[in-house]
Amino acid sequence: MSVTLEQALPHRVLLLDGAIGTMLQQLELDESDYRGDQFRQVKQNLQGNCDVLSLTQPDVIKDIHRSYLRAGSDIITTNTFTANRVSQEDYGLEDAVADMAESAAIIAKEAANEFASEDKPRWVVGALGPTTKSASISPKVEDPSYRNIRFEELVDVYKEASEALIRGGVDILMLETTFDTLNGKAAIFAIED
Repeated sequence: MSVTLEQALPHRVLLLDGAIGTMLQQLELDESDYRGDQFRQVKQNLQGNCDVLSLTQPDVIKDIHRSYLRAGSDIITTNTFTANRVSQEDYGLEDAVADMAESAAIIAKEAANEFASEDKPRWVVGALGPTTKSASISPKVEDPSYRNIRFEELVDVYKEASEALIRGGVDILMLETTFDTLNGKAAIFAIED
């Protein structure tokens, strides 16, 4: 029987992997790498949309996970920093979010399972990053009361991403790099729901 995360935590320090985005930048991928075959017809540029690579370049993402696991990480994070409907609107890929998040979780879980053993299990964190819209701050200087997204919309956005990560097999959900506490509250509400 494998050790659970809850059993391991009191007995040793567990290492969480590093950033995926910086590893991807070193690869100097071009627009066609980001598009793959799936998104040739998308009008917006996709270069720099690291999360789409879970669909278009899954082997590249898995190799990054493997590098962190080889280096000794006990926990790896999914490639889902902007895999949410709001952030992916910038790329015209909002309808691909669920597939993106689920695929990222599956890729990470497969890599973790490759390195897991009875005495050293590995876990996957489903990363929920910030959105490109804020529920607390107006994007219009002349109208401080204006909001371009509502709390309820953010809950739906984070719920969709969370459910896809769970379907993909993550062990943990982690809210990260959220600059807006109301957005963070919406994410927590969605996760608890």
